[in-house]
This record gives sequence, structure tokens and C-alpha cells, in this order.
Amino acid sequence: MLSVSAFRRVVRASAIYDVLMTAPFTTPWTFLLLREHLSAVNVSLGGMPLPAFEPFHVLIGSLFGSVVMVWSVLRMLDPQPRFGRYDAAARYLFSTWMAWALLVTGQPLLWLFLVPELAWGLAQSLPLRRSEGAREGLARESLLR
Repeated sequence: MLSVSAFRRVVRASAIYDVLMTAPFTTPWTFLLLREHLSAVNVSLGGMPLPAFEPFHVLIGSLFGSVVMVWSVLRMLDPQPRFGRYDAAARYLFSTWMAWALLVTGQPLLWLFLVPELAWGLAQSLPLRRSEGAREGLARESLLR
């Protein structure tokens, strides 16, 4: 069990990780540059080069990056436990789709995204310790407000 303050540090750390990992996805130019590097990493891991991206694919990637960046900044500035719980749910969804893509394509690069995604989801799913003096059954900070 984690204290609320420790859990808030986990939420903030996951947000910082997301900013670092997602920033290159936020513009078409950085996304295309990142794609080239990811393709090279995938090949070095024994996979195939990533397919060419058309403008529509780049748009979707940049939209994804933009939304994740805004969500990450919110969690960095206000790392509420309820945001951590929502983020854990989102990470489980992302992990599901990454696992599907891994099964369909076998591309080893996906492991580099899937494992941390699951780890952050698990970390933000840990139970919170009840605070001293709190009413029975309630954590110090509501997770559902």
C-alpha cells in the first residue's frame, strides 16, 4: 500500500516519463524523424523496417502525441490519485492494443513500449493506505471526485 503522497509522486513520475517519450510524436516533423529511428531500432532487434507513413498516419500519430502531452502536463502539475487511476485505465487500453499489434506483426520494437506501459499501469493501480483519522473505508483523498 502506498501513502497518498507516495502515490502522487508515482503519478507525477509517470507523467514525466510520458512527456519524454511522447514529445517527438507531437508534430509531423518530429514524428517522421522519430519513425526513422524507431524503424532502425526495430531492425536492430530483428524486426522488419517500419512501413512508410502517409500524411494521414502522421496526422493520427501527431494527434495522439498532442493529446498525451496535454494529459501528461495536467498530471505533472496536479498529480491527483484519481488522475493516476484514470491513467492506469488508459495504459491498460494502450497495452491491449500494443499486445494486439505485437501478436499481429511480431515487431520486437513494441516490447519497448508495452513493458513500461504495463509497469506504469500497475504502479498506478496499487492500493492507497488509509490515513490516520479517516473514516473507515475511505482513503485520505477521494479517487472518484
